[in-house]
Amino acid sequence: MTAFRLRRPFLPLRRSLLALALAAPLLASAQDSATAGREAVTLDALEVTAQRKVENIQDVPVSISTLSGEKLGVLASGAGDVRFLSGRVPSLNIESSFGRAFPRFYIRGLGNTDFDLNASQPVSLVYDDVVQENPILKGFPVFDLERIEVLRGPQGTLFGRNSPAGVVKFESAKPSQEAGGYARLAAGTDGLWNVEGAWGGPLTDRWSVRVSALYQRREDSVDNTHPGAANDGLEGFDESAARVQFLYEGEDFEALFNLHGRHLNGTARVFRANIIQPGTNDLVPGFDRDRVALDGQNFSELDSQGGSARLRWDLGDHNLYSITGYETVETINRGDIDGGYGAVFLPPELTGPGIIPFASESADGLPDHRQITQEFRIESDYGQRFEWQAGLFWFDEDLTVDSFNYDSLAPGNPRAGYAVQTQRNKAWAVFASGEFAATEQFKLRGGLRYTQDEKEFSATVFEGAPFGAPVGGPYDVSVDDSNVSWDLSGVYEASDAVNVYARVATGFRAPSIQGRLLFADPTAPNGGVTTASSEDAISYEVGIKADLWDRRARLGFNVFRYEVDDQQIIAVGGDANIATLLNAERTSGQGVELDLEAWLTDTLLVTLGSSYNDTEIQDADLSVAGCAQCTVTDPPVLDAGGLPTGRYYIDGNALPQSPKWVHNVTARWGVPVGQGEFFVFTDWAYRSEVNFFLYESPEFTGKSTLEGGLRLGYSWSEGDREVALFGRNITDQTRIVGGIDFNNLTGFLNEPRTLGVEFTARF
Repeated sequence: MTAFRLRRPFLPLRRSLLALALAAPLLASAQDSATAGREAVTLDALEVTAQRKVENIQDVPVSISTLSGEKLGVLASGAGDVRFLSGRVPSLNIESSFGRAFPRFYIRGLGNTDFDLNASQPVSLVYDDVVQENPILKGFPVFDLERIEVLRGPQGTLFGRNSPAGVVKFESAKPSQEAGGYARLAAGTDGLWNVEGAWGGPLTDRWSVRVSALYQRREDSVDNTHPGAANDGLEGFDESAARVQFLYEGEDFEALFNLHGRHLNGTARVFRANIIQPGTNDLVPGFDRDRVALDGQNFSELDSQGGSARLRWDLGDHNLYSITGYETVETINRGDIDGGYGAVFLPPELTGPGIIPFASESADGLPDHRQITQEFRIESDYGQRFEWQAGLFWFDEDLTVDSFNYDSLAPGNPRAGYAVQTQRNKAWAVFASGEFAATEQFKLRGGLRYTQDEKEFSATVFEGAPFGAPVGGPYDVSVDDSNVSWDLSGVYEASDAVNVYARVATGFRAPSIQGRLLFADPTAPNGGVTTASSEDAISYEVGIKADLWDRRARLGFNVFRYEVDDQQIIAVGGDANIATLLNAERTSGQGVELDLEAWLTDTLLVTLGSSYNDTEIQDADLSVAGCAQCTVTDPPVLDAGGLPTGRYYIDGNALPQSPKWVHNVTARWGVPVGQGEFFVFTDWAYRSEVNFFLYESPEFTGKSTLEGGLRLGYSWSEGDREVALFGRNITDQTRIVGGIDFNNLTGFLNEPRTLGVEFTARF
């Protein structure tokens, strides 16, 4: 079976793409002949800060991928949120049941499907050296960036919170004494607008500034056909963000100040009832992604602000750093979770689409939140064989989560459940690492970190809901733990162009608390508040990094294996509709990753990323509740009389949202035309099938996806002006990317095709 199917109206597009693919090498060859005798195009050295200092990526003993420049701009076109990064580098998957507001990151299969607003994730997101802990903060828009780095495997000895899965690291473009900036304007289908720009330059001979802003808008593209619905249109949004930075550069002192904010107003994720054919993961016949019938309300509102101060003192043989960060966010998301209208006890003509066993409409909000971080770090600058760095880190987060349930069968959708959670999370750590050049060809690196983490949690049910705990509380829970994590690696320079490396690293995630009491077992202690103890990971990795063909190509390849003891997992939904934290005795993963970038000709640049991940839950006694209507294929748990209990053993299952295969490819070809350049840029990302939940069932197994982009453009004025036609998800592939399992065969979809035109000016 092919990964996607083109509808008949798009056959001309398919033929055009095929013709372009066949013609490009011939045209490129002709262009090469015309430019024969000129110096061959080579790849510039790629600098990263994966080890908290600027280094050539080839010298870093970590599996790392980067996105920057034109490639990053192309992927972000069409007003995409941070989820556009999914599958664009090896072993990275990103999904969300909240739409643009709450991305969940997975690296090498390790992530967290928990949808609660205090959920911790094993993938750490670091924005301008400040960790973004709350999952809402991780969705800050992508604009005016210098680069994105994705570091795979545990990175706990150098970055913020411990990160057993890896780090996604964003670096904004910085102010400088050289004045300049850019402006970009795009318009597209479904009333799409994307406007962004930046300007920076000197204020004095010591001070410089850079101001960046983004505005994105898309009109509702899905019609709600239910009579008298609160929303007659869905999936539109209006989002804006801004960032201003001030840089002071003195003789022995440097300071960078950053202020940023975000506003989002739109619809939350649209759930669609009974769109999955029973016994399969196919869409039902006649499915129309442009129409739904919902009787509940749907909206998403978000405001966040933050700031940071990064200070550096040059002390001669040492550099001292202070990084202070502050973040706050306020948000509310409300959705019609049952994905339809009515309920089974109503007349058939008043319920649909398909069977709706019971109505479900809920909302979650963060009315109060603040995060404060502080890091002090000192590093040596001897210029000798041994260099080191050490530091202290402090983290303090305080948040309140409001949970609401509504009765969509009553006029006005009145509130029918209300609970409040509060959580205070404080952590501190001390860390140190060093690098020793044992020989001119061989370097050793090692790091050590001690972490202390504690959480104080309280939950109260003020109004009971049909599937939650009764009125009561407060239910108070506290957890804490400490950990020593470490890493050790070596890099050997086999030649001027080839480095080989090996790395072993451990990671740690502190205990977690789940207190979503409107979806909890009413008979459980503490009203259904559950906890998961800390998890510990160890990862082994060997790899090679090489510059090939006289630096016309760059290769990164590695083999890895990891094990996680007591991995924190979340059982969400099931026929009882309960959210429960669990610890799996052990999980494991192994695989390979490939990054390749090459000038195949002087006019054709190609990148290829690929990964294979084989994950497995290893816990013979661990079981979870099954879905309400799907077909669970795991072994059932039987009671003393040999009858099914509705629970299933998950030993041997792959981790949820963990695809075995991720592939991506980009190709850019350009040819001089007149006083400028005509270019074609295409990109494709493939992800194999995934489980949506901990158990396995055909209905909630997401099909493989293959989404592509195409950009045709012309640039002139030495590349400072550009106009382009673009398309995202150009084949208009429709895929179910997540589900709701406690009510019916409800799912939600990937983003639809977007076509548009974009103009960019750099100055």
